[in-house]
Amino acid sequence: MKIILLGAPGVGKGTQAELICDHFNIPHISTGKLFRLNVAEGSDLGLQVNEYIKKGKLVPDYLTISLVEDRLNKDDCKNGFLLDGFPRDENQAKELELFLNKKGEHIDKVLLIEVSEKVILDRIAGRRVCPKCGESYNVKYNPSKVGDKCQVCGSELIQRSDDKEEVVLERLAIYNKVTKPIIDYYNALGVLYRIQGEDDINDIFKSILAILETD
Repeated sequence: MKIILLGAPGVGKGTQAELICDHFNIPHISTGKLFRLNVAEGSDLGLQVNEYIKKGKLVPDYLTISLVEDRLNKDDCKNGFLLDGFPRDENQAKELELFLNKKGEHIDKVLLIEVSEKVILDRIAGRRVCPKCGESYNVKYNPSKVGDKCQVCGSELIQRSDDKEEVVLERLAIYNKVTKPIIDYYNALGVLYRIQGEDDINDIFKSILAILETD
């Protein structure tokens, strides 16, 4: 089973990716993890990636694609994989298709988790974290029982700078601009499936399983 998981920041991709990969026993491949792993290992690709990261620049397509292709050639991907965070644009989608076609393979299903902008804002902008122990809360969905302090260690809770509403709205605008062509691309190929992401986590997973286990 070769799967791509799409969705805006805050829709719960990470949670569903973990459930899917555990169920099908396939690797969860995210570009963020790939970048960190290759940089930590000091691989040739990792050294090149690090040069961009150190300067605060976006890692160019050719490097990202090379990293993903290198990862997909590993033995644990022979029975399938889940891609999360890749492809990010139409060019990457086409390069991935070319790479897989050369191996006689293809993407089976592309899952798009959809959540309204209001709920995304509630989830991300409402997040509060403890800078000391790392415990996470949400002012609406999971508030601390001791007000604006961490109920584990008592430290003052903070809102991360990238969780502020104006930053979240900017991230969503970029996502919508960049990702819409990918959605259209996979929809035209007949492999795109839309999932309502505002339900209970287990209900969302059941909906995903119903799609993945249907030929």
